Amino acid sequence: MKLLVTGASGFLGRHIVAQAVQRGHDVRAQVRPVSNIKDLGWEDHPRVEIIRADLRSKADLDQLVQGVDAVVSNAACKAGDFYTQFAGTVITTENLLAAMANTDVKRLVAVSTFSVYGFLKMRDRELLDEESPLDTDPIDRDEYAQTKLVQEELAREFAKEHEGHVTVVRPGVIYGKDNLWTARIGMELGTDRCLVVGGRSILPITYVENCAQAIVFAAEKEQAVGQTYNIVDDNLPTHRQYLRALNQHRKPRMKSLPMPWLVMRFLAALALGVNKLFLGRRAKVPSILRPAALHARCKPSTYTNRLIKDSLGWSPHFGMEEALQRGVDETDHAALAPEPAETQAVADDTDADRETRTCA
Repeated sequence: MKLLVTGASGFLGRHIVAQAVQRGHDVRAQVRPVSNIKDLGWEDHPRVEIIRADLRSKADLDQLVQGVDAVVSNAACKAGDFYTQFAGTVITTENLLAAMANTDVKRLVAVSTFSVYGFLKMRDRELLDEESPLDTDPIDRDEYAQTKLVQEELAREFAKEHEGHVTVVRPGVIYGKDNLWTARIGMELGTDRCLVVGGRSILPITYVENCAQAIVFAAEKEQAVGQTYNIVDDNLPTHRQYLRALNQHRKPRMKSLPMPWLVMRFLAALALGVNKLFLGRRAKVPSILRPAALHARCKPSTYTNRLIKDSLGWSPHFGMEEALQRGVDETDHAALAPEPAETQAVADDTDADRETRTCA
C-alpha cells in the first residue's frame, strides 16, 4: 500500500511516516517548500519519497496525489490569526480534496481533534465519545476549533460528492518529545510553576507513537471506512497524576498551584459577564478566563477508546511512564533504521539519488 502523508515533517507527521514504513507500506511524504528535511529520521529511507509542496496552491497537487492508494490528511495550522489558520487548514484541505477528485483517489484518513467537541454544553463528568455533540458556536473558542470543524465538514462532503472512502480520527492531547506539557492541565506561570485547574480531572492523552499507529491502522483497514474514531490511551491519568509523573522525568520540576474546577469556572463566567456588560466584549481576555475555551481545556470529563479498539484491533503500545521516558531520552523514535542491503538492492527506486521532488 502506498500512502500520501501530508504535514509529514511535523510532530505527528514524522511518526505517521515511521509507523507506516514499519508496517510495510511505501510513503510519499509531503513537506512544505521551506521545511528542513535533514533530521526527519527517514529522509534517506528507500521506501519514503519526499515531495515539497505548498498545499495552499493548487498548482501540481494532482501530481502529488497521483498513484497513491490512500491519503492521510495531517497538515494543519495551529498558530496565527484566523486568516492564517484558515489558509493553512481549510484552503489546504480544499485543494488536497480537489486533487484527489481529479485523480480518482478515494481513500482518505482525515486527522481531526478533540477541539471539535462542544465541551461547554456537556455536563461535568459526562462521557465524551464519538457520538458526543460537536461545537455549534466555535467563534467563542479559538481559531483552531473553527478551522478544524470546517476541515471535518469538507472531508464528509468529499465522501458524499465523490464517493470517497473517508475515516475521521480525533486524537486527544498528543504528547511526546518536545511536547510534554499541555495547556489542558491549566496555565504555565514562568518556567517552574503552573496553575493546575481541576487536579482530579482526567487528562485525555495519547502518546505520539501510539496515535500514529492508530492512524495507520485506520488507513489500512476496510472496516474503518465511514467511521469516526477518538484516539486516547489506556489508563488515563488525572491532571495531577500526569504532572507528578512528568516531574519525575524532567528538570526543573514544575511546582503546582491548585485551582478547583468550580472556582475557575465561576471566575471565567464572571470575567465574561464583566466583559459583556462594561466592555462590549472588546477586551482581550486570556483563554483560561473565557468559558468556552476553559471548558474545552479543563472540564472534568471521562473518555473512551473502546470503538477504535473493538473495530480495528488497535491497542496503545506504550503506557504513560514508558512514553514519558521516551519523551526525554536522546533517541529519535521517529527515525527509521536503514533497510538491509539485500532489501535495498531489489527496491523499486528509479531515482538513484532519491532527490526531493518539488511541487509549486
